Amino acid sequence: MEEKKIIDRFIRYVKVDSQSDPEGTETPSTQKQWDIVHLLVEELKEIGLSEVEVDQYGYIMATLPSNVSHTVPTIGFIAHYDTSPDFSGANVNPQFVHNYDGGDIVLNAKENIVLSSSYFPDLKKYIGQTIITTDGLSLLGADDKAGVAEIVSAMEYLLAHPEIKHGKIRIAFTPDEEIGKGPHKFDVPKFGAQWAYTMDGSHIGELEYESFNAAGAKIHIKGKSVHPGTAKGRMVNAVLLASKLIEALPENEIPERTEGREGFFHVMNIKGDVENVYINLIIRDHDRNKFNARKELLSTIVKDFQQKHKDAVFELEVEDQYYNMREKIEPVMHIVEIAEQAMKDAGVTPVIQAIRGGTDGAQLSFKGLPCPNIFAGGVNFHGKYEYLPVPSLFKAIDVILKIVELTAKRSEQ
Repeated sequence: MEEKKIIDRFIRYVKVDSQSDPEGTETPSTQKQWDIVHLLVEELKEIGLSEVEVDQYGYIMATLPSNVSHTVPTIGFIAHYDTSPDFSGANVNPQFVHNYDGGDIVLNAKENIVLSSSYFPDLKKYIGQTIITTDGLSLLGADDKAGVAEIVSAMEYLLAHPEIKHGKIRIAFTPDEEIGKGPHKFDVPKFGAQWAYTMDGSHIGELEYESFNAAGAKIHIKGKSVHPGTAKGRMVNAVLLASKLIEALPENEIPERTEGREGFFHVMNIKGDVENVYINLIIRDHDRNKFNARKELLSTIVKDFQQKHKDAVFELEVEDQYYNMREKIEPVMHIVEIAEQAMKDAGVTPVIQAIRGGTDGAQLSFKGLPCPNIFAGGVNFHGKYEYLPVPSLFKAIDVILKIVELTAKRSEQ
């Protein structure tokens, strides 16, 4: 593969601002996502894929036809092209660190923004490699434009190398994954694959088929605003009540104090004033029973506050977002085994673990498309410290190629 061409492709993608918006009411949630949609559709046609289509919601699908005579399951590869609304995705200016030496990386000298190897010790895994970083003023967008670039590059390689035998391959690029809506309007029957892989993991070797169960919660606290000079016995300060309610959550069950399969409550944002405060939080747990217990605990806390503060009004809305995809993938574990063997064949050590998050695959698995998650290579997603080791980008492409080859070979047996 032409390494420069692949890197240039990735850089071209990340320079397109395609953030999603949790407050958006359309699909895609932002108009600017259409900019990368148009770019990708044209590129897929240029490299020679068939059935290149984009629907009214921005879902792109395309086909690489089978080049074998025997029956092979149709498989898919999926990535999302939106980037996180957590940090700026505009004016992305990638920087290259060649032959990384293991020390700190100055992202922006003027603003004194440093990617510290002591604060982010995983950096040392990539000593000697070329690393693509941000300039400290935006995220990078490797989540998940690395995955998009890997899938496009793998399909282009397969088109140029028909000696690699494979069945029918479907690819899809989706909007709004970062706001939990990526699969909401994904047409699984139209996609037509028996299973698929999302290229949306982080470090090289990651292979995941277990995700969180996830819910979003909104709390609206209605207070009473009264002039502070005459407030005694009258004012009900919604801001103070909100702070007390947040303190009532289990103090050690938050993202920064949990790991592995430990669940959490995460307060995403709080806004308002004395009269009205709005709290948005998410609830996560790998275990379905513990997940349900977390939702019940939050409900109990809100009800208790309502009992103690009768002059205020507490309103709670909880909505499930996705469930642990392990439930749907375990009955078809051969699709994980293929990916694991593909990594080994590509010289990558598989790291099978549970996702502390979610991918499009979590929801797609429950829509009838079992969908494990594979590393895309980026690290420190959703912020200015995001980076991508270049060899991880290339290895992810190798894994895609090995998966399609192994799937065809297994079907001959």
